[in-house]
Amino acid sequence: MTKLLLTSSGISNKCIRDALEQLLGKPISESGALFVPTGVYPFMGGPNYAWWPIAGKMKGALVDIGWKTMGLLELTALPSVKKDIWVSSLEDTDALLVWGGDPLYLAYWFEQSGFAEVLTSLNKNLVYVGVSAGSMAVNAIFGETYSNPRGGSGTPLSTENVVFNTEEGEISKPLVIGKGAGLTDFAVIPHFNNPGFQDSCGLNAEKWAAKIPSDVYAIDEETAIKVVAGEVEVVSEGQWKFFNRQA
Repeated sequence: MTKLLLTSSGISNKCIRDALEQLLGKPISESGALFVPTGVYPFMGGPNYAWWPIAGKMKGALVDIGWKTMGLLELTALPSVKKDIWVSSLEDTDALLVWGGDPLYLAYWFEQSGFAEVLTSLNKNLVYVGVSAGSMAVNAIFGETYSNPRGGSGTPLSTENVVFNTEEGEISKPLVIGKGAGLTDFAVIPHFNNPGFQDSCGLNAEKWAAKIPSDVYAIDEETAIKVVAGEVEVVSEGQWKFFNRQA
């Protein structure tokens, strides 16, 4: 059974760290993890962004929080590796740390590599820790706004232009709905009310959520969503909002 801890920026406070150790069933210092950087490659400078969390250069703590062991799992390489080899690595680790980036690209490689199928059938208590796009692509469905196409793989279910309010005024952006790994029946909007992510601030988050055909949690940098056996719990020292699709 895969347990989930979905975040915007990683293990950003004691509340989220405590939730992680609760899911692990032991201290982080006694746990092994694998880091998945795949989702960030469609961005300009993607190789640098993939390296920064490993080097401890990112504000959100994830890789550098005292794990007993750490490895790197690259989803784009998995089709060229014997499946039993990389599955054994998943079976031997305690946690998967899935980095952010482009959720459409990440979801594509979840499927193409066979990673999503393995996650849903793995017979062990693995903890999946998502950051931003890593918290979006693991759900059955997700929505993401795009200013400029980045050329990543992935076929959207639908695309619709939505008008968002920004400091420059109203801006029309394509909001893409994509199919994720299917480990939850809700969607996540990360970076809620973060001025650096204006699409997910205030009424913009509400507009975004209204286009996603599922329940939606908008979470800020100090909030995480914990999921165990389908039971959802919000762990927060910050702000979050739940958008009920039925409402």
